[in-house]
Amino acid sequence: MALSRTASRGPTEPPLRRIALTRETLDEQRGYPFDLSVIASFERLDVRRRVLFLVGENGSGKSTFLEALALSCGFASEGGTRNLQPPARVSADPRNDDTEAPVRRLARALRLSWTPDRQRDGFFMRAETFYDFASVLDRSERERDPLGPSFLGAYGGASLHDRSHGESFLTLFLNRFSGRGLYLLDEPEAALSAARQMTLLVRIHDLLSANRQAQFVIATHSPIILAYPDAQIVSFDGERLHEIAYRQTDAYLVTRRFLSDPDTMLRRLFESDETSNHDDRAKPDDFAEPGRAHTRTRARAEEPLRE
Repeated sequence: MALSRTASRGPTEPPLRRIALTRETLDEQRGYPFDLSVIASFERLDVRRRVLFLVGENGSGKSTFLEALALSCGFASEGGTRNLQPPARVSADPRNDDTEAPVRRLARALRLSWTPDRQRDGFFMRAETFYDFASVLDRSERERDPLGPSFLGAYGGASLHDRSHGESFLTLFLNRFSGRGLYLLDEPEAALSAARQMTLLVRIHDLLSANRQAQFVIATHSPIILAYPDAQIVSFDGERLHEIAYRQTDAYLVTRRFLSDPDTMLRRLFESDETSNHDDRAKPDDFAEPGRAHTRTRARAEEPLRE
């Protein structure tokens, strides 16, 4: 499926302007992630804005897609810069010592199109491996040439391990992100308070305003981060990738429903079978089928709006 609109011209045109999947490669591939409906039906995505959000329920494939994109751009799947990366993860299963094989197959199938302003700098931030990156940064600092530049200089001048989880994220955003790069962020809200998420929005805005090469691709569940104005939002929910408006995203709708009347929402979520006219509580078997427990919970969560 092709997602395309007329791209903006001039200084705000995104340097990464198209992500495509080769049809021949797709026809030859089997198994995850190519068996996901959104990947099987995907042809290309025309990137129209310098902020592109990837949204979708857990397991929808958005983070896998972002990781494959990072590999295609020259980053490691574990995150970091193009030159400073954590070591590759090792599978605990000796029969499968390449845990990144499915993502690498997808990355090889992607074809990227760029404008002449293609960025040389950038960063791929993964919340789950950021600790490993901080450790690699410390080791590189210890082993560097004493006469050479400090590795920590671009990260606030001190070890990221000396800061809290959220503070280390902010240090990365405020110090390492220069504005001349491609920044791929996988759920950056993981360690950030609501207020700090708004700090991230300000940082994104400042970088985009200062340099036309700055570009962000962000997978997120945060309704705060998703609110960035004039961003392009692509949903991985459903059979095909599709663009979606901010106020149509689950992140916005579910959060709004909850905050508008948390007492009623919680009562609906927790009510017993005896007080409910249908059995919506999650059961152990629900978790064997992805999405079933979520569907039950969402159906109950929406009930207050229908009263």
